[in-house]
Amino acid sequence: MTAPDRDVSYAAAISEHPVTASAVGETAGQILEQTGDGLDLAVLFVTPHHAGALEDAAGAVRAVLRPGTLIGCAAVAVAGNGREVEDGPAVALWAARLAAPVAPLVLHGEETPDGPLVVGWPDASPFEPEAVILVADPFTFPADTFLGRLAADRPGLPVIGGMASGARGPGGSRLVLDDHVMPVGAVGALLGPGSGLTTVVSQGCRPIGDPFVVTKAERNVIYELGGQPPLHRLEHLARRLPEDEVQLVNQGLHLGLVIDEQVSEYHRGDFLIRNVLGADRANGAIAVDALVEVGTTVQFQVRDGASADEDLRLLLTGREADAALLFTCNGRGRNLFDEPDHDTGVLAQSLDGPQVAGFFAAGELGPVGGRNFLHGFTASIALFRRETPV
Repeated sequence: MTAPDRDVSYAAAISEHPVTASAVGETAGQILEQTGDGLDLAVLFVTPHHAGALEDAAGAVRAVLRPGTLIGCAAVAVAGNGREVEDGPAVALWAARLAAPVAPLVLHGEETPDGPLVVGWPDASPFEPEAVILVADPFTFPADTFLGRLAADRPGLPVIGGMASGARGPGGSRLVLDDHVMPVGAVGALLGPGSGLTTVVSQGCRPIGDPFVVTKAERNVIYELGGQPPLHRLEHLARRLPEDEVQLVNQGLHLGLVIDEQVSEYHRGDFLIRNVLGADRANGAIAVDALVEVGTTVQFQVRDGASADEDLRLLLTGREADAALLFTCNGRGRNLFDEPDHDTGVLAQSLDGPQVAGFFAAGELGPVGGRNFLHGFTASIALFRRETPV
């Protein structure tokens, strides 16, 4: 291990005060006491109660902490240091002094005759990015287009983040970049070498039955799995499942697509989880929310609170982190788990109390199998360490 040249430090705070100025004052004051000002990166998340005063909130954070880059958004719920505020006002603030350069990023989607296009990626940067933290508007930013373009231009560059969830329609999102609050596009931070960032993407599912190779498909419709209609495969599987498993299938079925077909055995993290949208009883086909190519290996998956809890804990086993940014699905929290504060609680237990802030997203960004995807029902987490391996 080697220590960075700079005094790397992290801090996070959360306030449930209903007055925006007081909530921001509480969180910024706590961070200032721990780290001082002149930080490299600050990340601010507020619930809809505070969204109207987000410009003032961002300005106060900038004035108190003087971060080199400030990003954030309004979200339906926020999290920080063991708390997840799903109802009521809250402000979550996270800040870091890093042993790596940081640069702001602003992206916008444009419609062209050839389809959506993302503009704004810098033509030149003073450093080679090691990771991207991104917060985007779900109504105007074509995340899949951006991730596909980035995979071609910069393969292996991890993108971690989420789609803002604080708006009910186009034009309602509130994205923060430094002194600006924007309703469209995406904002983020490019992190240079030495950031100490690693990623964990917990999709929260477990497989049922056996894996099969797709032998007939067209776009997102699968007609055959191993030479038989998928619905026939599923019905055969259901006859062998216990009743509680059948109930999970009825509540919501998912399909795991193997990312690396060179792997001989498939384990947790080898699948990209996608929803099964429906089935055609006439021909036994199923539709999923992804394009599926013939030759892809797939396996049916189910999700419940126990599976999601196990998945997150296993993925965090053996990890070390001093801080974390959490982008968790707005379908998780008390909608999925029996107890409140689940994801932040698991982070605290598994990582010995890291400095954590995050928000409940309308779609989560993160790498699986070395490729970035837009997910659902996922906890996408950026982990930070003060020391990085040589």
